[in-house]
Amino acid sequence: MARNKAKDQDKILSHPIIIRLTEKQYKKVADLWLESDCKSIGDVVRKIIANRPIKLLHKDISMNAPMEEMALIRKEIKSIGVNINQQTHSFHISQNPIERSFHSSKTAQIYREIEPKIERLITLISKLAEKWLQE
Repeated sequence: MARNKAKDQDKILSHPIIIRLTEKQYKKVADLWLESDCKSIGDVVRKIIANRPIKLLHKDISMNAPMEEMALIRKEIKSIGVNINQQTHSFHISQNPIERSFHSSKTAQIYREIEPKIERLITLISKLAEKWLQE
């Protein structure tokens, strides 16, 4: 079965152009490609020819440690949330008032465990916000 024709024929890349570059020129284009949002080296060259802007992407290595710590805190908070849900379920299915009291006190204890983690998360987020807002 044949493929349908594209609606906008002007946007189809139908004319191949073969060029030769020196090693230095190719390295420059390849480095630009690796740092940019372009999907291929050909895309970089097309943007250069069309005089369109090329968006360069930079990765801030100093953000790795706080981001990893926030991911760990998120994981811990999620597991604490699962524990709270389990305690709540146990509370609702229990018939004995003593057992209900035990589950409610256990849930309160779990909530107290989550407070320092949230405080640490807020501290990290405020530091990141200061860094982002100054630039």
